[in-house]
Amino acid sequence: MEQRQPLPPFTMETALQKVQMAEDAWNSKDPEKVSMAYSVDTEWRNRTNFINGREAVREFLKGKWEKELDYKLKKELWGFRENRMAVRFEYEWHNHEGQWFRSYGNELWEFDENGLMRKRYASINDLEIQETERKFK
Repeated sequence: MEQRQPLPPFTMETALQKVQMAEDAWNSKDPEKVSMAYSVDTEWRNRTNFINGREAVREFLKGKWEKELDYKLKKELWGFRENRMAVRFEYEWHNHEGQWFRSYGNELWEFDENGLMRKRYASINDLEIQETERKFK
């Protein structure tokens, strides 16, 4: 059985660790690496996209990072209980035309007993910014 440490129920220390691991993985921009943190039957809502299953997540992320160039993300634990977490995040990226964006959002996470994320619900808003306004370089 595949596991992804730390396992729930989470403590403050392990919840912070899980969030940092997610931030590091997403900043790798490696769809394979990122997708392995999710259960095979994971359920996502990402903006208006409904994504089901690890393979679909992998394909979604591949397309995301083909469009969102020079992506850099920061996550922050907002709260947690047992096997659930609330996380706020912001990330910066630019499109192929060179327009920079800062994307803000909140995620609700639910983990299975093996520490794999089985549910991820993300609400995200994008703000056009100038390159000189970037926070994450």
